[in-house]
Amino acid sequence: MAGKTEKLLMWENTRFLIVLKCCHSYIWKNYIRIRRNSCPNMKKIALQLALILAVVTVYGQSQPPKVQTYGLFMYSFTRFVQWPPEASEGDFEIAVLGESPIYTELKTMAERKKAGSRTIKVTKINSVAEFKKGQILYVSQDFSAKYADVAAKIGDSPVLIVTEQAAPGSKGCVNFVTNKEGRLAFELNQAAMAQHKLKASAELTRLAIAN
Repeated sequence: MAGKTEKLLMWENTRFLIVLKCCHSYIWKNYIRIRRNSCPNMKKIALQLALILAVVTVYGQSQPPKVQTYGLFMYSFTRFVQWPPEASEGDFEIAVLGESPIYTELKTMAERKKAGSRTIKVTKINSVAEFKKGQILYVSQDFSAKYADVAAKIGDSPVLIVTEQAAPGSKGCVNFVTNKEGRLAFELNQAAMAQHKLKASAELTRLAIAN
């Protein structure tokens, strides 16, 4: 009986990998085709396909833990948020404030991907005072209570402040939350985005949940 169970599991895994490869090929081909189309609805589909493709790629290696999902979302921000011209040259810099497993995930991402044509540089800082410049500042939960210090330091600079499970008065431009289905999701604070001279694509806005 045990032998039959093992064979059944092997067959299911093999069948899953075959389907996975087919889906990967289909999504990639359609993503390239749709990106060339200027229709807004098609752009939304392109974004969804891009995110699905990223998840499928990681899932094909192993079941992605939550921290990898954070990384996938963070990478999507580099692609679908528009920074003003003064923040659109040189390396694309991401700073992680405080201790967070996302730092290692972002370092891995930076080795494999780019923000458009820009090299991604990830650094870890232990205090708000250490932040000098960057496009994204990830505020770990340990610093949620000190969000006022973060806001004072950044001011209205073109920095995408990302928080996690933050209280209403301590939310950044983007705030990670857990949705009703228990899955990772994110909120977009449009007022904060405007304050920092940032613009989220319409497609990214539609994927966010209401805050």
